Amino acid sequence: MYAQMVKSTGNLKTRDEMSPEEAHFQDRIDAGEKIEPKDWMPEGYRKTLIRQIGQHAHSEIVGQLPEGNWITRAPTLERKAILLAKVQDEAGHGLYLYCAAETLGVSRDELTEDLLSGRMKYSSIFNYPTLNWADIGAVGWLVDGAAIMNQVPLQRTSFGPYSRAMIRICKEESFHQRQGYDIMMKMAQGSEAQKRMAQDALNRVWYPALMMFGPSDKDSVHSGQSMAWKIKINTNDELRQKFVDQTVPQAEFLGLTVPDENLKWNEEKGGYDFSEPDWNEFFEVVRGNGPCNTDRINARIKAWEDGAWVRDGLMAHAQKKSSQVAAE
Repeated sequence: MYAQMVKSTGNLKTRDEMSPEEAHFQDRIDAGEKIEPKDWMPEGYRKTLIRQIGQHAHSEIVGQLPEGNWITRAPTLERKAILLAKVQDEAGHGLYLYCAAETLGVSRDELTEDLLSGRMKYSSIFNYPTLNWADIGAVGWLVDGAAIMNQVPLQRTSFGPYSRAMIRICKEESFHQRQGYDIMMKMAQGSEAQKRMAQDALNRVWYPALMMFGPSDKDSVHSGQSMAWKIKINTNDELRQKFVDQTVPQAEFLGLTVPDENLKWNEEKGGYDFSEPDWNEFFEVVRGNGPCNTDRINARIKAWEDGAWVRDGLMAHAQKKSSQVAAE
């Protein structure tokens, strides 16, 4: 999900092509050791991590937008409080990840500027609208479910600060998924109109959720080096298959129908056969032509510009304190 279109910086080398430093680094990776910020690392490893962690952080922050405008419109006070807590969690996840990226020598200001200029992306799923309350349930169930599928393996990623950040993030994401599934359960067990809303939300979110794992492995040519460095643990198709196998029984329990006429259990492979998403749609969204791309970026630009006075004030205060310490 958070490595969508992240290209590994550096070519996949054989042992004979590696320098002594690169060979030692790869030995540490293969042995399951964590790489820490002050350790020697190939420049390609550092740059690939910056791209992936940065995209992950941006996704957490932008991911607040489809849900944030439903906080005041949630149907009960309890639902408002739960959704507010969830959106707050997403902000915290972004901050953890920006901190992890900063240990690689990049500032969060630089990362934000890369996002706003279009040089860095965020997950394609957040360029789709949330049209009604059932969509908030589908986002929690499917989008956060797909996120968990991607993030649990990242607890074993080779870069220490990223790995450790994922431990707490995964715990909170599991709450987010349960929150969404609970909404869908209430809707599916409610009136006929509510069940239709739940089915409609599933119909619209299903394929964008499958796209979250990135292109098919046959079209994702940049994973080899990331997997050798254990920045990426599983392939896109492996994660997508696991997500479908886990989610279809959940939909059946709800009494909802996954919108895929080709969906069927394959006894031989021990998983479901299913239809591929529309990859032309995926690439259009990634290129900035999705339903909400412009709105999302404009919201981030406005937040960045409106917050300039806060950043300026904090910097002035820090400089003042630093001058006082130096004068003592």
